[in-house]
Amino acid sequence: MTDEAALDAFDREILRRMQIDARATGEDIGAEIGLSAAAVQRRIQRLRKSGVILAEVAIVDPVATGQAMTFIVGVELEHERADMLDGFRRAARADPNVQQCYYVTGAADFMLIVLARDMADFEAFTRRLLFDNANVRRFTTSVVMSRDKVGTSVPV
Repeated sequence: MTDEAALDAFDREILRRMQIDARATGEDIGAEIGLSAAAVQRRIQRLRKSGVILAEVAIVDPVATGQAMTFIVGVELEHERADMLDGFRRAARADPNVQQCYYVTGAADFMLIVLARDMADFEAFTRRLLFDNANVRRFTTSVVMSRDKVGTSVPV
């Protein structure tokens, strides 16, 4: 289900509530939006099966797990051939410090959101993913001073 029109008002309300708390029961959601628990569960199953709901995960506080620093890294590649782009994507996806990776337009080819314990951990990351990659022309780094809004919710 990739067509936005295929989502009705009940689907949208279910998605809004699940993005706030994925542990909410079908009974709780149904009571809030005027559907039976069974109807909510059927809709959730359909949304999962069709790929509208990609995953249901725990959102972990990075500071609580020792990942106190966040960096925004712009990466410019030497060559933008499809195989080179795909190679960088694979490396970024596989690296545990990379929280998000975006292929973008503008001065950088990729923008990364990177978590690290400290500067030494970030330096190890840069050596591993950036300096050791012959296709990385240059990169710029911004250190996040404050995490004022971090979210995963999609407006529905």
